[in-house]
Amino acid sequence: MSAFYDNLETRSADARAADLARALPEQIARAKALPGYAESLADVAPSSVSDAGALAGLPVLRKSEIGTAQAANGPLGGFAGPASGFAHVFQSPGPIYEPGGISHDWWRMGRFLHAAGVGVGDIVQNCFGYHLTPAGMIFENGARAVGAAVVPAGTGQTELQARAAHDIGVTAYAGTPDFLKVILDKADQMGLELKIAKAAVGGGALFPSLRQEYADRGIACLQSYATADLGNIAYESAAMEGMIVDEGVIVEIVRPGTGDPVAPGEVGEVVVTTLNADYPLIRFATGDLSAVMAGESPCGRTNMRIKGWMGRADQTTKIKGMFVRPEQVAQLVARHQDVGRARVIADREGEMDVMTVQIETSGADGSVYEQSVLDTLKLRGRIELVPAGSLPNDGKVIEDRRSYE
Repeated sequence: MSAFYDNLETRSADARAADLARALPEQIARAKALPGYAESLADVAPSSVSDAGALAGLPVLRKSEIGTAQAANGPLGGFAGPASGFAHVFQSPGPIYEPGGISHDWWRMGRFLHAAGVGVGDIVQNCFGYHLTPAGMIFENGARAVGAAVVPAGTGQTELQARAAHDIGVTAYAGTPDFLKVILDKADQMGLELKIAKAAVGGGALFPSLRQEYADRGIACLQSYATADLGNIAYESAAMEGMIVDEGVIVEIVRPGTGDPVAPGEVGEVVVTTLNADYPLIRFATGDLSAVMAGESPCGRTNMRIKGWMGRADQTTKIKGMFVRPEQVAQLVARHQDVGRARVIADREGEMDVMTVQIETSGADGSVYEQSVLDTLKLRGRIELVPAGSLPNDGKVIEDRRSYE
């Protein structure tokens, strides 16, 4: 197996800049031709945008803007061609719709899987969801790109997952960091020996203690940073020193709420421009926080590195692989006249995410709110009833108590 996915990963800074100077103006021109960018890029000459520095003069595009445009102008909001022109259309909470392709490594996840050692001869148990959301197809497309076979397992059904991994001889796992442990523990309970030696995870934080537990079991676990809109943004290599930016995107770190680049090493919001010709997102704000790392990875890949996910620029928080947004908490409160305020708390117990929903109410039966929590937050969680006026007056409706050290 080659050390690198392709020669793009080891380009010199000058070669990468020269390639970008050709590719970026072409991408700006594609975007300008789409109605979604008609106003924001109207006065922009594509030839004037040939590097990340020039990108900083363009407006930031937020997911909420795409959602508004989709509500008014159809499922892709004018930021891509017609939905019928894509292999797939996915739905994220909002709802917001994203297109998907099936051409070679369309999501660029093959680059990460290769870095994780996955390739020809491997069988990947893909435990990302296949229903409406794109994660399952993102990783399946990447596995195809590196020549691996796929067990399209999806989420849940732990006993069947463990049985399949044993019977088929699965060698690699793809899914959220927590769920692999659930499968491994279930296999132990069932007396099943598994051959999983590689794990490519995403959709949630990989805590050091959990990575070490996998290492103790002989499993090399690496993580990627990807979104439904952009595909792969950055990924770990075996060097495990930060995350290497994918070759198909340009990453900027900006001051949240401004779009202005921060000083090198300073924490800010991740803003991404993709070179995907089918879906040209320009300065797309992820809402995630990170920082640029100095130098190059010891693995030999030469692209910029970031420190990985360092929290959210807003209160939106990922719990058990699902985003929970402030507007969802507001919907929960609005469902019940007896509820004054609510607060979602994300924490960890036994290497698993747990969610507690604190509800200000005079009621005494938490079960009354269980279905509303599931309907609005899309997750089950503990419900804690608290007296009116007892939640902190700090503006927070989502609190993340997990440690990322």
